[in-house]
Amino acid sequence: MPARLRVYHALLAIGVVAAYFSTEWGGVHAWLGYGVAGVILFRLVLALTGAPQLGLMRFYPHFHGLKLGNAFTHPAISRVLLVGIAVCLIGVTATGIAMDKGRTLSLGAPPAVSAASPEIGARASSEGEDADEGRGDEEEEGDGQEGEEGGPLGELHELFGNGLMLLVAVHVSYLFLFKRPLARFMLFAAPKRPSAQDK
Repeated sequence: MPARLRVYHALLAIGVVAAYFSTEWGGVHAWLGYGVAGVILFRLVLALTGAPQLGLMRFYPHFHGLKLGNAFTHPAISRVLLVGIAVCLIGVTATGIAMDKGRTLSLGAPPAVSAASPEIGARASSEGEDADEGRGDEEEEGDGQEGEEGGPLGELHELFGNGLMLLVAVHVSYLFLFKRPLARFMLFAAPKRPSAQDK
């Protein structure tokens, strides 16, 4: 398994956890979501390299050879968890981008008003008064926007996010219980040397 897959895995894990725990931080949460989307695109590009360890077929569970004796260590368990994580990850990212509608990416700001021009300053003052009068209407529009984000799309976004974190917790627990060498490898830890008793 190439080192770049471990780097991808680490970036994705950090981004997902940071995005999940930054839901109250507005713009930070949105930027983290776009970062996660970028990491997903990077993973898809890696899949096109043809390396068997990076192919998308790794997510397809094969149940051949699954028996009661090897039920917990069979690769199908890991792959089913990976498919669930991938579905929730794509779902939470797609719904987040759909709710944001590119607002976070639009960095254009209105030009600053120069105090050197009295005409512009007077116009800005007049516009400021008009803005104060219409503030009630803007607040109502803002409430409508929050209602939209809290609507079905927002609920779906939250559902995918909670499902993702649950599956990640099960995935991590499964690796530490039944695939500890793989868990250590993905965490950049040195392989455990066999003790004298194991020999």
